[in-house]
Order: sequence, then structure tokens, then C-alpha cells
Amino acid sequence: MIKKSVIILVFLICNYSLWAQTNAITINAELDTVTHSLKIQQQTIYINKTGSPLTSIYLHNWANSFKDNNTPLGKRFINDYKKDFYFSDKKDRGYSKIYNITLNKQPASFSNVKNKPDVVKVTLNTPLSNKDSVLITATYKVKIPNAKFTGYGWRKKGYHLRFWYMTPVVFNKKWEIMSNLNMDDLYEDVTNFEINLKIPKSYYLESNLYQYKSENDKTNSFYLVGSKKKDIILNIHQEKIFKSFLTNYTEIKTDILHKKIPFQEAHEIVNKQVNFIEEYIGKHPHVEVLVDGTTVNKNSLKELYGLPDWLKPYPKNFRWEMRFFQALTSKYLHDVLLLNPRKDYWLADGIQTFLMIEYINKYHKDVTLLGKYSDYWGIRNYNISKLKQNDKYLFFYQLSARKFYDQPLNTNAAALSNFNRKVINKYKAGLGLQYLQDYLGDSILKKSLREFYAASKLKTIKSTLFNSIITNNTHKNLDWFFNDYIKTTKKIDYKITKVKPNDNNDSINVTIKNKRDIAAPVALYGVSKKNIVFKKWIDGTDSTKTITLKKGNYQKLALNYEQIYPEFNSFDNFRNINNTLINKPLQFRLLKDVENPYYNQIFFKPDIDYNLYDGVLLGVNLNNRHIIDRNFMISLTPYYGTKSNNFTGGFSLRYNHYFDNHTIYRIAYGVSGSNFDYAPNLGYNTFSPYINVSFRRNSLRDVGFKYLLNRVIYVNKDTPIGEPTRESDKYTIANFRFVYSKPDVIKSTQYALNVELGNNFTKLSGDYRYREFFDDNRSFDLRLFGGFFINNNSNGDYFSFGLNRGTDYLFEQNLFGRSEETGIFSQQFVIADGGFKSFFKTPSFANQFILSGNSSVSIWNWVEFYNDAAILKSNNTSMRYYYENGIRLNFIPEIFEFYLPIYTNEGWQISEPGYPAKVRFIISTSLDRIYNFIRRGLL
Repeated sequence: MIKKSVIILVFLICNYSLWAQTNAITINAELDTVTHSLKIQQQTIYINKTGSPLTSIYLHNWANSFKDNNTPLGKRFINDYKKDFYFSDKKDRGYSKIYNITLNKQPASFSNVKNKPDVVKVTLNTPLSNKDSVLITATYKVKIPNAKFTGYGWRKKGYHLRFWYMTPVVFNKKWEIMSNLNMDDLYEDVTNFEINLKIPKSYYLESNLYQYKSENDKTNSFYLVGSKKKDIILNIHQEKIFKSFLTNYTEIKTDILHKKIPFQEAHEIVNKQVNFIEEYIGKHPHVEVLVDGTTVNKNSLKELYGLPDWLKPYPKNFRWEMRFFQALTSKYLHDVLLLNPRKDYWLADGIQTFLMIEYINKYHKDVTLLGKYSDYWGIRNYNISKLKQNDKYLFFYQLSARKFYDQPLNTNAAALSNFNRKVINKYKAGLGLQYLQDYLGDSILKKSLREFYAASKLKTIKSTLFNSIITNNTHKNLDWFFNDYIKTTKKIDYKITKVKPNDNNDSINVTIKNKRDIAAPVALYGVSKKNIVFKKWIDGTDSTKTITLKKGNYQKLALNYEQIYPEFNSFDNFRNINNTLINKPLQFRLLKDVENPYYNQIFFKPDIDYNLYDGVLLGVNLNNRHIIDRNFMISLTPYYGTKSNNFTGGFSLRYNHYFDNHTIYRIAYGVSGSNFDYAPNLGYNTFSPYINVSFRRNSLRDVGFKYLLNRVIYVNKDTPIGEPTRESDKYTIANFRFVYSKPDVIKSTQYALNVELGNNFTKLSGDYRYREFFDDNRSFDLRLFGGFFINNNSNGDYFSFGLNRGTDYLFEQNLFGRSEETGIFSQQFVIADGGFKSFFKTPSFANQFILSGNSSVSIWNWVEFYNDAAILKSNNTSMRYYYENGIRLNFIPEIFEFYLPIYTNEGWQISEPGYPAKVRFIISTSLDRIYNFIRRGLL
């Protein structure tokens, strides 16, 4: 006890001035490992530093964000396409139960903020004057949630706790209230902490505070203390999983370890990284730094570093070194810079990425993106094999920007897509600082970063401080950076349009055009045999700019040759000094590759398909689609049918016109065509020009879509020998289709409206689908379809609505045997028109109108019970009613399913002879559909 008192006394004397000016929190807590709960008695000394009197104080109480599905966190899980919390047991959830709150030992009124149960409003008994303080005492219980939801909570062998205590909301002209959204971004002011914690004797404790342990019979008591700290993390575990690395000034405690790396090697790497970081920005103000793996894993994508260990693509220790450097820089920034992480995150993210780029340049400059596989036969000739580690930042930025999925760097973090929050915005911010470094000079950026870090340590600040510091350190105008680059999604995109010798023929005039609307500076290079002869920075222009260069030992001019800044399209950055475009020979590549500015690339890949009439289709797809798509895309796929002995195939031409900040997201102009057999020795041709208008989502966090497809389909089918040509053999249909889809993880909605104008008919139809899960693996599906003919002068039922299988006269379904009426291929099922699965003896087409409903409900896992009902009406006949039910084996929705009919209005089906022929199946080979199923929740 004497030892503990001495430690406290020394600590208080050394930090007296800090404690006198800073909020303070004292916590007495006891862990109950049976109920997974903490009993907490907390005292908070809150100092009013707002500049005006306060009548209330707000406390973040994020432990209560796990109480139910209606909290902002519960809704966020659904928005992230995760349903494990929604259907979780009560024992796995968490909450915070507040028994009482007093102010200066007098009872106080408190309540949760409306729609924010993880924020508490405490009404002051008397106004709190500026610079005065109040003692807030709270007694409460925290039920710790299962860590499987956010990474924080109880685990099999212990606890990893974060955001577990109540902390005052930051006041910065207004209360910066924020709910837990599973982004680990609680905005806290620094606080002086004293924590007394009791845990069972069999557990170890690690934290980011100084700690002293005293042992009792059944428990260990820990005294934790720290000045000007925030975000207190507790790791309570039955095993000692953290190790410490001592540097000159700091103890680094971490669980990011690799069992195959000797401790001494890891220690040397950590010291190297600490020295590197401190050279660029300065020293960490605290003695203890906790680097926990959970935080790092949650808020970044593993990229190629997530490859299995047995592949071992990179040099020894490389993956661990990169991962730890990312985690360590995060601690140096987020522990020290008190920026609002939800509104003003770009600068900390940018510095972290910039330091990573500089670290790789210094220590791992030659490591390629694919590692050792870059030298493998079959890969080494590809352009992607030549990409270095630092090339990935521009690569991923372009991957997002080319599809206009990028978002401004000042977008509220809660509105960012997961991919942008974890990757793209961090990369763009880091590339921006690299841009400034090259444009301003290395010393100016380094000096500005060190000044900013020193001026900002442990203070609530805004990124505008960095703006002021770096602007004062240079004479160059940086408005383009802090306004356009940070606050918009304007794309940098320049090209050299003209190179002309002057009259004396000793210089050349170079005209550079800005293809977009950000007047950012551009780097111009003289290049000879891929070597840089000169480099010149040119301040930005809104339109065109002509400069004069002395002739020299260079044959080509290039913009952004070193890929210093993130450019939207660098494919047109080259020009010969004789003003000719660079001759780009044709280059064929198997599968895909990244863009090569010296070649026009055509990619090919073997393709195999099947239909009953052509047999196995062996072909090759030729296209110009790089790993990052360009706006104009060509695809040609010739096939050879092993059964028909004919050459068949398809083609498509498409141009994507993207819109920025517009209701319309993209307009695709294209034409496609195909030629296959639709019956034995009978072929068909289709030709379809189209315009597809895709509308912008409400936000990039919305996984739904809506589009309007306008197309004309020309169909020309072979007529059987000896038979006259029918209207179903050659026809033209104008089709207008609007589709809306909202694939929510709990309640999914989709509808489509369709209009068709044929040679002899006009028809309208609507398709509505709804799916709701009522536990983790059980759901209810409903589909409603209705359609009617405005006029119909066609003969037969070729263009009629079908009950159980239409004729697919638009040739848009992938049917293996589209003309089959018996046999296995007639059993292929496509959800269209009436959506029935059973075959009926009576006619099942309608040339006037149709109304049908299809439903299914889960019984167990992927086993469902389906029910269908329909009304059909044809000219000169009375209405016909149909009903069926059966078992649906829904392994992968709309990709791999089986339907086993049980009963229809014609009687029991399972007792009928030839029952296997009544079973229907769905097997989709659409890569787009499979990809969309996998990607939900990622972007």
C-alpha cells in the first residue's frame, strides 16, 4: 500500500499542471465473468471550457449501443449487410444500466437523447460558468456484449474492452454528439484517469495506462493511472498475449505478433519504425503505447497482405512489418491529434498513408505488388507484375474514381462506403500529401508536418491548422488543394494536345489541356528511352496552357510520368516531340492486365458454354477490358459448337458516360448481338441497340440500384424446312423497362415495370418481390406479377404470358434447351411471368391478362415450402385459376435452387408416375449475378 501511495504522489507531482487544467475521471469497477458485466462507480470532474455558461452536459455512453436493434449501431449493422446482431440472443448483447447520477453530490436529472440511447443528457441543477467545474458521479452497470459483433467485448478466453465507460461529449462551438456506428471513432477530449479494477485472479490485464497490481485471495486489484489520455482499452485475458518493446522513450505493448519472427528481430523492426515516424512528425507524448490488433483489422482491408501464409509472396517479415507500421502510425496520430474523427479525419488518414509510402520508398522500394510471383513465368511479362508496392495507392484510387464511386475527403465518415472509408479516402489523402511534397519540395512538407504535430499535441483542433501552417511555409497558392482536392470529387486529368517547333527551331511550344475542372499543378517530363531527362512543374490551368521548352536529348513528353498525383486517366499523357501520337502497337494478353501506356491491349480468355442444340461451345472472348475498366468497352466471343458444327457467338459495344453530382449516375450507350441455335439445326440472330440510364443511389452506403433500360430487339430465326415463315420467326420489339432494387439484409424489395411494343401487340407488366428474414437462416419470400395486353393481334401464344415457362422471345435468359417440352432441359426454371413450377394439362398461356403470386417460407436452413396462385385470362375464354405448392431447396437464391412439387389444383403430384420429370431447377452461370451476391456489404 505504501508503494502504491508513493507512485500516486510522484505521478501527481510530476503532472500537477496537467491535472489542474484537464477533465478527470476516477472509476472503481469490478468484473463479473459469470454475467459478463462491470459494476462501475465513476466520478467525472468536468471543466467548462466552452466560453459560456452551460445548463446541461452530455455524456457518450457507447456501452448502451448494444441494447437492441433500434439503436444507431443496430441499424448500422443492417446497413452493412450483417444480420448476426439483429437475430442474436439476449446473452450476447450488451447495455448500460444507470442507477443514479449526482452533480456535486446532489441528485440530478438525466435522460437518453432522443433516437440516441448511447448518449446521456445530464441537466445541471445550476448553470455552470465558464472555467468552473462540476463533479459528476454515476453508478451504473455495463453488460459486456459478445466480441463477435465489433471485435470488442467478451471472448472465449477473456475480454477486449473499448468504449466501455461514460465520457463527456466534446464541445466545439456545439456539442459534438455521435452515436456508435462500429467505426471506432469516438471523439474524446484528453482526460486524467484513475481506475481501480478488480478481476478474477486467473486473468491478466493490459491497458494503455500505467498499472500497479495487488493480489487478493480470489481477485487481483489493478490501479491504473494516466494523464491526458483518451480511449482507454482494457485487455483481460486468461493468457498473457501482449508483449512489450522498449524504445528510447516509449514502451510499445502489442498483440500484433508473429510466432515465426524472433523477438529480437521484431524489436529491431519496431525501433526502426519508431525512429522513422518520429523523424517525420515528432515524439509520442506518452510513455505507454498500446497497439491492439483488433482496431487495425477492423478499420482496413488486408489487401494482398491477407494472402495465406503458405503462399509467402513477400520477403521475410514483410507482411508483419507493414501491418505493424500501419498500426503504430495510427497510434502516433489518433492518440495525439484530437481531430473530430467523423468530420475531420482526412488529415490523420493522409499522414498515415503518406508515412507508409515514404517508409516503403526507404526500406522496401523494390518489392512488387505480387511479390516473388512477379518473376514467375507466365506472369512476369504482364504489366501488373511490374507494379511496386506504392503503385497500389493510385491503382485503387482509379478503380473507384473511374466508376465515380469516390467521395470528397471532407464527407462525414458515417456517409462513406465501407470501401472508401477503409481504403480509397485514406489513399487519396496520402497521395495528396505526396503530391504536395513533390510540388512544394520535400523540406516544406516535412517542416509543416512537424510544426503541426508539435502545435496540436493533445489539443482539440481542426485540420485548418495544417492549412495555415503549410500555407505560411510556401509562396505557392494551395487553394486548389484545400478546396477542390479535399472538398470535392473533381478529377485531375490533363493531356498534351500539341507540340510545335518555334520559328528558330531551337525550342518547342507545348500545349497542355485540362480535360476536367480542377486547376491543379501538373508535372511535365522529357523522356528518352523511359529515362527522365527533365521534370518541370506547371501551375494549373482551367482550359489550355502553352509553354516553351528548349530542345534536348529527349524524344517524348509525358505528364505525371512518375505517377506522383492521382490522375483520373493517365492513358493519354504521352506525346512525341514531333507532335505525333505515340505509335502504340497491338498487344494481346491472356485474361486481364493493368493499363500499359505504350500498347493498345486486347485481352483474350478461353470460354466454354453449353446448349442442347449447339452442344459444348468452345470459344474465346476478345475484349479491351483492363482490370480497371475504361469507358468504351468491346467484347467479341466466337464459339464453335461441337454438336451443330457451326460457328456461333456474340458481341457487344458499350460506352459508359458517367455523371458527377447528378441524379443520373451513368448512361450506357451500346449495341449487342448473338447467334446460336434455338432448336435442332435451327439458328437465330439477335441485334439490339440500347440506352441504359442508371440513377444515382441516395448514398454510396445504399446497396440498391435503379435503372431505365430502353432498347430495340431485332430477332431473325431460321424457319423449319418446308414450313412458311411465321410472325414468330422474324420480329422487332421496342422494350422499356424500369427496375428498382433494395437488397436489404433483413427486408429486401425489388420491382420492375415493363412495356413492350411489338409488330402486332402492346403489353405492360409489373413484377414485385419481397423477402424478409425472421431469424438468421429463415425467411419469407413473396413475388407478385401482373400483366395485360393493351392490344394483341398476334397469332398463337408465342408472345403470350406464360404460367410456368414463357417462350423467352427476347432471348435474354440463359436456357440450356429453350425449345424442349420434355426431358431434363425442359425442367430448367427461370423466374418469369407466372412463376409456377408445375406443368399442367390445361393450356397455361394468357393472351389477355395474368395475375399471379408466388411465396415461400423457410422450414429449416435452405429448405422452404412454396405456395403459388394465379389467374389467367385469354380472349374468348373464361378465367382460369391455378394453385400449387411444394418444397424449395434454396441453396443459393436465384443461382442454385431445386423445386419439388407436392400438390396442384390437378391433384397430388408426388403420387403421379414419372415424378422426377416434374422437379424444376435453377442453375445460373451468370458471373455478374454470382459477383453481386458475394460483394454485398463490401462496397
